[in-house]
Amino acid sequence: MDLDARACYRAVSTRDARFDGRLFVGVRTTGIYCRPVCPARTPKREHVEFFPTAAAAHEAGYRPCLRCRPETAPDFAAWRGTSNTVARALALIDLGGLDEADVDGLASRLGVGERQLRRLFKQHLGASPIAVAQTRRVLIAKQLIHETTLPMSEVALASGFGSIRRFNETFQRLFNRPPSALRRAGAVSTATTDGEVTLNLRYRPPYDWASMLGFLEVRAIPGVETVRGNAYMRTLAFDGQHAVVTIRPGSSNTLRVTVRTTRMSALPTIIARVRRVFDLSADPKAIAAHLSEDPSLAPLLTARPGLRVPGSWDGFELAVRAVLGQQVTVKAAVRLAGFLVATCGERLAVPGAPVAGLTHVFPTAGRLASLDPTTLPMPRARATALTSLAASVDADPAIFNAGRTLEDVVARLRALKGIGEWTAQYIAMREMREPDAFPAADVGLMRALAGPDGTRPNPQQLQMRAERWRPWRAYAALHLWMADVPTSS
Repeated sequence: MDLDARACYRAVSTRDARFDGRLFVGVRTTGIYCRPVCPARTPKREHVEFFPTAAAAHEAGYRPCLRCRPETAPDFAAWRGTSNTVARALALIDLGGLDEADVDGLASRLGVGERQLRRLFKQHLGASPIAVAQTRRVLIAKQLIHETTLPMSEVALASGFGSIRRFNETFQRLFNRPPSALRRAGAVSTATTDGEVTLNLRYRPPYDWASMLGFLEVRAIPGVETVRGNAYMRTLAFDGQHAVVTIRPGSSNTLRVTVRTTRMSALPTIIARVRRVFDLSADPKAIAAHLSEDPSLAPLLTARPGLRVPGSWDGFELAVRAVLGQQVTVKAAVRLAGFLVATCGERLAVPGAPVAGLTHVFPTAGRLASLDPTTLPMPRARATALTSLAASVDADPAIFNAGRTLEDVVARLRALKGIGEWTAQYIAMREMREPDAFPAADVGLMRALAGPDGTRPNPQQLQMRAERWRPWRAYAALHLWMADVPTSS
């Protein structure tokens, strides 16, 4: 990615917060890389170079600043809109795609060659896939050291390092000191109890938290999710281990995330899921500037600045929700999901006091596949579709992995029994995080764009109209869905 050095230096000189997360500055005289908002004295122009990502600065030999803490920068996707392959690769890396596999394996999952993937990463991120994964581990570990009181052995495990030795060697090489010295140098802002950790995840403002919380609340599955006050809580399961996450607004454009889990090594995956569900990588001002060019969308964007597209915690769970919701209301679908949880879900097992309303984790595909469709309180066709879907996912858990293109993703999903075009686009929007996914056959979208005489566009007309909204059609869809929902103001 090309960066205009003159513009970058102006951003650094003025500590322009608009560029926070968009670029990082490496200082040659110190070997440190910083955010553009770093409070340290601005270095001379001839002593700095600029990078599009923290991984690029890391690969160039710089170590992260202890003052501005690059690990707390907004997760801005410098690649968004330039390479869908890189976007999908980053999503897989965030979910641990290189923790137990190599670059060749990652490339195969994306349907490209290893050399092509490396070239795309260098072009768009200025770093290799391995450097991106390594930087991810280092920055998660550094944030845990600064913001928690976890023992260093648990920090190493929770940040994805394969061993304590490698963790210590990496920090000694980067900072010329052991990890524990960084904790003494930084302020510990949160306390933790056994099996619990709290972190702050930064986003690019504005953020419509009320709409996000409302969307999740009306769809909360009994026993698995709940909203209490201004906080959202739910249960999760990873490889047989359970966790409870609590997300609430923090200070200074952050979400405050508390995770209680039986396995700290799952923390990077959980944090990645939180970022995806709450759409923390979005740049709402850039999206609004593009979509507001359509006069019908402009007032909706003004009414809800910072509206995000809610992601999903698990592809299979979302697909089950979508099948249950066919031809019934959201409320009825939630009730059916609650029945499945109570019938097939495993009882929650995490350390600490129980959370009111959270009792189970969502059932596995294998468990739902074993059900007799005739015992389910729904039409036979939908029950059969549900168990067939579960059997397919149980046989191939990678069904919901990122594909090469949106069309590839939709085609793969439509091959599943019970998944039509609308459902496939909806899953692509929320699980695959496809910003351009668009369920053109949705009745709500057609109703929202009805003319003064009440005439609604048909799916083909809606599809044509939405062409001008690319590559942010998913955000346009959400604004249209929320058009009739009262705002909190």
